[in-house]
Amino acid sequence: MPEQSSGRRPTLEAVAARAGVSRATVSRVVNGGAGVRQPVVDKVRRAVDELGYLPNPAARTLVTRRTGAVAVIIPEPEVRIFSDPFFSRQLRGISKELTAHDTQLVLLLVEGPGDYDRIARYLAGGHVDGALAFSLHTDDPLPRIAQRIGLPTVYGGRPDGSAAVAYVDADNRGGARTAVRFLADQGRRSIAHITGPADQTSAADRLAGYRDVLLDGDPALVADGDFTVEGGARAMAVLLERRPDLDAVFAANDLAAVGALRVLREQGRRVPEDVALIGFDDMPSIAESTDPPLTTVHQDIEGMGRLMARLLLRGLDRGPSEAVLPSSVITPTRLVRRTSA
Repeated sequence: MPEQSSGRRPTLEAVAARAGVSRATVSRVVNGGAGVRQPVVDKVRRAVDELGYLPNPAARTLVTRRTGAVAVIIPEPEVRIFSDPFFSRQLRGISKELTAHDTQLVLLLVEGPGDYDRIARYLAGGHVDGALAFSLHTDDPLPRIAQRIGLPTVYGGRPDGSAAVAYVDADNRGGARTAVRFLADQGRRSIAHITGPADQTSAADRLAGYRDVLLDGDPALVADGDFTVEGGARAMAVLLERRPDLDAVFAANDLAAVGALRVLREQGRRVPEDVALIGFDDMPSIAESTDPPLTTVHQDIEGMGRLMARLLLRGLDRGPSEAVLPSSVITPTRLVRRTSA
């Protein structure tokens, strides 16, 4: 237990005296430096605990050239971020990994194009060691901003364009193929697809996976959605008007599947007897609460968030002159069968 003091903050000198080592040795241990034998490290850490020593953040930054903070940037409207459980699950994974490495998360939201100048100034100001960004759209300037500033950045999802950047993504195309093949193997003959936003690579990959299976598919069986319940409902209504004979739907995410399910029920279609339905994400709060429970493609959203943070921190640990980020990672997906298909 830390010793009670008269109100004076314990100093490095006090820790050094307690541990019987030099001030420089204490500084190296406190700031994560190398070259100190483990018994000495243990002795210094005991002295730190006994005295209740807390490093001075400003001084620590001067020594390590690290702020101990990472920006998390989400270019989506605030209302969507706090209503779509995908974002909370990915943020949870990121937060857990950063917390485990004593790193502060700084959340930056992008409500509109005008916010990018503000964010660029903040990132260039040296307030964070690196950045994590996900849910990017086509021609998003964030990769160019990060590259111009020289800020190590890992992306959630494959950014649009050919720039060599580090990212963590799910096997969206393979997961979509698995879902559509499952429906085809069940004997479904008119399989529709509700897409995600056309300007996001995850949605484009899921559409490509759908088309991989249905090479000669009817274009009328594809309707645009936007990864929301309302978008799924609108797309489902359009599909039923175009092709009332459809007998299966693959929705680009679970929220769109919820909207589709609502419209199918309103129009007297039984799921799965009349129309089989599959989503994408496998968020238990959604998939297990629908009636019937939703068959869906699982992606480890929280795990992907942790992996994004891990890749960034691993690159930063190489030092400011060698902060080359590891290669990108594609995580597997799998079909989780419930009773909607």
